[in-house]
Amino acid sequence: MKALVYGGPGKKSWAEVPSPQILHPTDAIVRVDTTTICGTDLHILKGDVPAVQVGRILGHEGVGTIIEVGSSVDSLSVGDRVIISCIKSCAHCANCKVGLYSHCLGDEGRSGIGWVFGHLIDGTQAEFVRVPYAENSLHKLPPGVSDEEAVMLSDILPTGFEIGVVNGRIKPGDVVAVIGAGPVGLAAIATAGLYGAGTIIAIDTDRNRLDQARHFGATHSVVSGSPDWKRSVLDLTDGAGVDVAIEAVGLPETFTMAIDVVRPGGSVANVGVHGKPVELHLEELWIQNITISTGLVNTNTTPMLLKLVAQRKIPAGKLATHRFRFDQFLDAYDTFSRAAETKALKVVISRGDLAPR
Repeated sequence: MKALVYGGPGKKSWAEVPSPQILHPTDAIVRVDTTTICGTDLHILKGDVPAVQVGRILGHEGVGTIIEVGSSVDSLSVGDRVIISCIKSCAHCANCKVGLYSHCLGDEGRSGIGWVFGHLIDGTQAEFVRVPYAENSLHKLPPGVSDEEAVMLSDILPTGFEIGVVNGRIKPGDVVAVIGAGPVGLAAIATAGLYGAGTIIAIDTDRNRLDQARHFGATHSVVSGSPDWKRSVLDLTDGAGVDVAIEAVGLPETFTMAIDVVRPGGSVANVGVHGKPVELHLEELWIQNITISTGLVNTNTTPMLLKLVAQRKIPAGKLATHRFRFDQFLDAYDTFSRAAETKALKVVISRGDLAPR
């Protein structure tokens, strides 16, 4: 089969590789019908995730069709159409039993990390993928949910909701600032209303993304490159600061922005993947009663979010802006990496007419 292979920092190729095989009774092999590229993939290509080895197949998001199941898989069948969760879950380790799937210990080397696709094992930017703990790591798709909608449930929708909205402890009527109106930031904006946010301020340097944020539920937008951006945010809060600031970029500067606009007693929910150290001024923050949260998504809200997408309560399909075939993977990466120029949110890559496995 062919797959997108990591060749070291700055290097990738669409190359011929061996097809995956069942290794454990709990595995399934899924034909990947649709996948996408995540900002985390770009971090990997920059060398920000040293655990990713040369030769690894990238990708942790996908929708596909099961073509083979292990001997102990009972609730899934060949032919089932499924979402491939970015997080694997064994369902029986100490962490999984309390819903901390992001730190699944499992049986495969006891890695203590649930994000394995495109990280510790081969991922979803391929024609086929092996899914460990298939019964707990795949979600059957109901009729009426498209591949483009479903692939957003692999990672970005649960990430924006769980790590931004839930960790941020949004309450009815809260003023929420989302710093970074990329796909994950938009996912947080789209789901903040589920917890009753009253005012949702999108903050970004890209005016196109700010325009898009309005379609996902933002009530206000602020261009962060402007000299008075902070005053513009504070003016929407009567000078008090926002109740919840969601950092959805992963840069020291954007984390500082979140700290700068949150009110005393508020919450900063860090969602962005950081590749550099961030200064934390506890000598100033301790007296402000500010709560700071971080996290890797658990995906334990995926079934609920899937119901809302199926009911058209969350506009997941609007996140897809560019479409490619598998044989255009390198073009898709180029488009996604130049999002400010191309106006890309999520690029969707689909099989097209490919030879059978």
